[in-house]
Amino acid sequence: MSEDQLTPADRLGERMARLSHWYGRVLEALLLVACLLLLVMTLLIGADVLLRNIGMGGIAPSNEISEDIIYLLTLLAAPALLRHGQHIRVDIVLRAVPRGAGWIFEWIVDGLGLASCLIIAFYSARAALASYNAGSVSIKTLVTPEWWLLSALPLAFVALSLEMLFRMRRLALGPRAPRDDAVSTG
Repeated sequence: MSEDQLTPADRLGERMARLSHWYGRVLEALLLVACLLLLVMTLLIGADVLLRNIGMGGIAPSNEISEDIIYLLTLLAAPALLRHGQHIRVDIVLRAVPRGAGWIFEWIVDGLGLASCLIIAFYSARAALASYNAGSVSIKTLVTPEWWLLSALPLAFVALSLEMLFRMRRLALGPRAPRDDAVSTG
């Protein structure tokens, strides 16, 4: 079918499919960044242990940096894990009820997930902005602006919100049954 023969709904569907594809690519890039951060953390901890064991004192901020990396890993990976169905999911009820009821439950849970993500994005953005405006700093081994780490939280939850919308779209276009990704039973 040529572009001229497509209905507005078909055009919108094609645009949404392309947007979903490119958004998936962004999430894969975030996973790559998370992997690189994990490598950095591994090398940092290894170097710290080595330096301490050979009597050179270690790397003072290694624990603090490792903690920050773990936090960032979680936020960077969460949207992609949700997209791939690799998040924690308790689906025993979905497998016990009729397929149509399971599909409705999927909608309810996705709606609650979207609402939760938007609320967390909103309030975490307010917290990051308040920290920025107050000039708050985190004082441990390193002294850093507090908002640097706080700003990652609303960005991650906006990404999770977008993925929840794409999940809802896939649910609407798929069969009227619970999702088959990451199921615990057959």
